[in-house]
Amino acid sequence: MNKNKAAFWMFVVLLLSYVVNAMDRQLFSVLAPDVRKALGLSLPEIGLAATVFTLGMGIAGIPTGYLLSRMSRRGVVILGLVIFSTATLLTAYSHGMADLLLYRFISGLGEAMQLTALLAIGTTYFMNHRAVAASSLNFTFGIGAVIGPNLGAAILGKTEWQTPFVVFGLAGIVALVLILLFVKPWFSEVRAEQQSASLTSEEGFADSIWARQPLTLAIATMFAGLAIYGYLGLYPTYLREALGFTPKQAGLAVSFYGFGALLSLFGGWLGDKYDFRKLLVAALVIAAISGGMLFTGLEKSLMLHIVFSFVFGAAISGMVYANLSAGIIKSVKRIHAANASGLFVASLYIPAAFAGYLLGTLKVNFGWSIAGLVQVSGCAIIAAALTLLAASGQSKAARV
Repeated sequence: MNKNKAAFWMFVVLLLSYVVNAMDRQLFSVLAPDVRKALGLSLPEIGLAATVFTLGMGIAGIPTGYLLSRMSRRGVVILGLVIFSTATLLTAYSHGMADLLLYRFISGLGEAMQLTALLAIGTTYFMNHRAVAASSLNFTFGIGAVIGPNLGAAILGKTEWQTPFVVFGLAGIVALVLILLFVKPWFSEVRAEQQSASLTSEEGFADSIWARQPLTLAIATMFAGLAIYGYLGLYPTYLREALGFTPKQAGLAVSFYGFGALLSLFGGWLGDKYDFRKLLVAALVIAAISGGMLFTGLEKSLMLHIVFSFVFGAAISGMVYANLSAGIIKSVKRIHAANASGLFVASLYIPAAFAGYLLGTLKVNFGWSIAGLVQVSGCAIIAAALTLLAASGQSKAARV
């Protein structure tokens, strides 16, 4: 087996471990009404619990980017996997709001460590195809987002609410063994300077993640995160409590968001080939329309919720997530790829931690329809406007 083929299969193993990450992240929202009832929580409280893991992800993002310069990337992936799987398992033993939030927060720390390291590995080794490498992570997230809600709902149908957390937590052991057996350091630890000889000049790229170009995209990512995690955090609760859907129906509807995320590879290819900013603006407008529709007008039609969940997932996860993550990395010199990965993770997930609480509060005061329009649609439109403000030099970076 030649080196590039071996590298591809090792990346596949790492991506399979990210499926476990995605399954863990998507599980809670489907079980949220059951957790809420068992622990006696309010809607804003369960909304906060549904998305607080992203605070852990955001806080860990930038420090993990710097940690990667001192610790092996493979080691960071493994450490992150162990942390978030253990926290998912412990969630089953929550007794109240305090320990529930703690376990959810810790799971986010581990998930961020794994995601940041995987972004650094993929975008450094596959240097000429960074958007595709970054979007492949979201592609596998889509697989986990399809499996997680449906499998979680199926297990819930036969057991208590704690059992899915135990099952999903233990799944991390399988991923851990595969990484230890098959992922080699010559692939995971390659550095940008080792890849640069055959690549083009980096003139015009930022010398720091704090330059205007990456920061503009980072702010756009913050608002996109509020839209994404407003939906992911409380949309299943809306379906079950406002529209009377069963857990299986809600799990099916939200899983089609995951099917939409499977378009990430296509979205990454488009971002590598064309000006990713134009693609982002179009996708964010589509996300604003479809996301708003999910909370208004569709009533109790499961089929319509499936269709619009797919469109929303395709736009904001298949296109927006893929190209914002790769765009921030592309905007800086290659030596800063790990730190740029951390900036993306922090920008997406710190604001997203409060997305569920914000949407829950908006719902209490204004109802589901206004809450969805303000947060999901409004934040997507703001992100589109910020993308338009990205410096013109970013277009050149997007094509490298």
